[in-house]
Amino acid sequence: MTFQRARSEEQREIRRRAILDTAAAMLDEMPVAEVSLNELSRRVGLAKSNVLRYFESREAVLLELLDVFLGNWLAEVAEELAAGIEAHAAPEVRAAQLAEILSRSLAGRVVLCDLFGAQGGVLEHNVSVEVVKRHKRSSLARLADMVELVRRHVPELGDGTQLFCLMSLVSAGALSAYVPPPPSLLAAYADEPALGVLNLELRDALRFSFTSALLGVLPRVE
Repeated sequence: MTFQRARSEEQREIRRRAILDTAAAMLDEMPVAEVSLNELSRRVGLAKSNVLRYFESREAVLLELLDVFLGNWLAEVAEELAAGIEAHAAPEVRAAQLAEILSRSLAGRVVLCDLFGAQGGVLEHNVSVEVVKRHKRSSLARLADMVELVRRHVPELGDGTQLFCLMSLVSAGALSAYVPPPPSLLAAYADEPALGVLNLELRDALRFSFTSALLGVLPRVE
């Protein structure tokens, strides 16, 4: 696509949205690490200098997409939790259902997990203080939404809910870096199966992580 010079606020917003949509489409094709500003500019039909008028860096683009994807995920998982958690079941049963639904849902959103994994080590670098502050405000608001959602179904988590939610998102980002393994590792497992004894699917790894975390914060009945 090509653009004429944006002269109105509406035109600027259209161009800004086109940049975000193009970056999102690129993430369907490649990992976060391979998304470059040069390729983004080429695909959106703007000079790199023009893209930088709307976003100060590729990291700023990806941070905004992380917020958008996280908001979309929270809206969708709210429905999954409402349908999948038995309101009157015992706390440990509801906790297990929570772990299952969160792990299945996040494992199906590889791009979101990849963005989580890059957030602290990559995306929060090469951006201004103002961009970081805006991102952190939004992240805290999203985390509060997740905390409220989880408390609705497993109120027994109490004060541990926020830590559980935070660590769940961090775990999703960390574990997605290992799953699926690269081709060289898969070839090694095929040649020597014993090497892959701890190889897990992302959904299984997340479920184990979430279940372990929930066991740590659920109150113990004496």
